[in-house]
Amino acid sequence: MMPEMVITASMLLGLAWKSAAVAGGTLLLLRLARSRSSGERSMIAHSGLFALLALPAAILLLPKWAPLPAEWFAAAAPAALAASDLATTGGPAADLAAPAATSVPVVVDAGGSPPVVLASLGDIAPFLYAIPLILLVGVMLLAVVRLFAMRGRAEVLVQPSWLSALAEAQRRMGFKHGTALLVSEELRSPISWGVLRPTIVLSPKAVQATGEAEAIIAHELAHVARLDWAKLLGARVACAVFWFNPFVWMLARESHQLREEAADDAVLMADIDGPDYATLLVGAARHDNKAALLAAHGVAPAKSSLKRRITRVLDGSLKRGPASGGWMLGSFLLLVGLTVPLAAFSATAPEAQKTAEESRAVAVAARQEAVAASRSAVAAKATAEDQAVAAAATSRKLTAEELVSLRAVGVTPEYVAEMREQGVPINADDMIAAKASGIDASYVRSMRAIVPNADIGELVGARQLGVNTAFARDMKSHFPGVQMDDLIALKAMGVDCDFVTDMQRAGVTMRDADDAIALRAVPGPRRPVAVKAAKGPRGERSATVSVGPGGVIEARSADGRVARIEVPEPPEPPEVPDNR
Repeated sequence: MMPEMVITASMLLGLAWKSAAVAGGTLLLLRLARSRSSGERSMIAHSGLFALLALPAAILLLPKWAPLPAEWFAAAAPAALAASDLATTGGPAADLAAPAATSVPVVVDAGGSPPVVLASLGDIAPFLYAIPLILLVGVMLLAVVRLFAMRGRAEVLVQPSWLSALAEAQRRMGFKHGTALLVSEELRSPISWGVLRPTIVLSPKAVQATGEAEAIIAHELAHVARLDWAKLLGARVACAVFWFNPFVWMLARESHQLREEAADDAVLMADIDGPDYATLLVGAARHDNKAALLAAHGVAPAKSSLKRRITRVLDGSLKRGPASGGWMLGSFLLLVGLTVPLAAFSATAPEAQKTAEESRAVAVAARQEAVAASRSAVAAKATAEDQAVAAAATSRKLTAEELVSLRAVGVTPEYVAEMREQGVPINADDMIAAKASGIDASYVRSMRAIVPNADIGELVGARQLGVNTAFARDMKSHFPGVQMDDLIALKAMGVDCDFVTDMQRAGVTMRDADDAIALRAVPGPRRPVAVKAAKGPRGERSATVSVGPGGVIEARSADGRVARIEVPEPPEPPEVPDNR
């Protein structure tokens, strides 16, 4: 049975150190074989790249190999299991035996909001790995598409000197596949690519240098004959898959250098003069396609490799030539012999590995159960609060609409208890109106200290008109017998401490609140613009205040003038969902 393809943090960790071992071992072999030819060393480098590309599949498909003694894991298994569980679920494995106490990264707000599940490093590691992988593969595909688009725009080269150089190079190398020879103004120096339909594209400047035709064609055809384009793409895929491994990038860069050196050797073996070819490389380096996004080989060396390539071209003592069949087979078998055991290696005994996998599955299930339990707890808490509000607010059973209204304005059991401590015998409607008006226990206490026995209806009206304790004290100091309805009328008519003081300084005697209201109701420059006064029936000797339908407060002065204030009603409760 094929194993399930799931990228986990532990898999990425294993892939990291195993790829580092393969790439590092390949670089070490290249160091030991530095006296061999570039073709032979290139075979070692590309065998290492092939082993890296096969490593992920080998890890998944090969059976686990645990050569270390099982007793080594007897004491280390619990710690390893706990670490694995922390990376996967964020909770210790020791708690898995008790589902009710499973430690998972779930945070529940004290206010009863839905639980927030915190993502662990093990959860986000696959996404962090995939982002650079997708970007690098996308860049490679864009470069390949650009190559084929440029080929469609290029022109066929028909100059006899170049065609004869191509035919001679093909004959000498025994290359029987047809190779397209094109010219494109988009290039600064020659390049080559392709496997089934190989292509060599020259720049206009290179076409004019007919004396260098044989060397340029020999170099580019060597890349084609050695399938270097496929090796180039394989190296870029390896860098994308193992983007986090610096050894892989070093190996890919070295393999590219060795491909170019092997192609240089092919040119020198075609009886091209070494100094002349070195001069060609120096001239081509000035016209490198460094600004182009290409996935192809070119004769022009990069500035970082120019010195090394020229030194090799001019050194006649170096070994040149392609790798032999025996060398290729030996290099391949050596790297396979190292890679296969490394891919199958597991630092955990099979039994411990199986236990860890089962524990991780249990941990994930426990985590999901904990999240569901947390959400249920939040819902239960909300229901309990509603029931507590209902029990505290009234002895009768509240309707669903009343419960929703209490919840909507923010009435809590604590709020009901604080209001009852102030001796406020209120029902659900009064509780909703009080909370919507911003009345709390401190407001009730401070206002009753000034006007004893004020009921909740009067307090709601006073609060909605903006009557605060400072205003009440000021009016109490001027009118000792003031009541709550007097305060509401005074506030509604715009009577404040400054008005009373000014009238007293002017010699006007005001015995009580009714006199102040009557004076304020007289038309004149002191009349408040916010209060609409209308003449009413005369004959009353005292001011009266009444609350009419819809929350309209009417203050009537002694001389018959009337002021009306419309008090905003509490917000409408949201609709109750029908769960039937």
